Amino acid sequence: MRAPRDVDASEMIKISQQYGYIIIRQTGSHIRLSKTFDDGGHHITIPNHKPIKIGTLQSIVKDVRFVNSIDIDVFYNQI
Repeated sequence: MRAPRDVDASEMIKISQQYGYIIIRQTGSHIRLSKTFDDGGHHITIPNHKPIKIGTLQSIVKDVRFVNSIDIDVFYNQI
């Protein structure tokens, strides 16, 4: 499935929160989210841009999918 081209930060944050990520802090235009596991945690940084550049979006999606074992089609259908 092709990645959507018009995703902004608020949409990515909302979807990430559905998978257990919480906002930790914001520095400038970058928002840091974190998810805690028994053996550690996972952190992602989402730029507060409209829209998020496609390469950055794909990198964030790749990280979230890998850690949470999500199919890419399922993830992109939520956007």
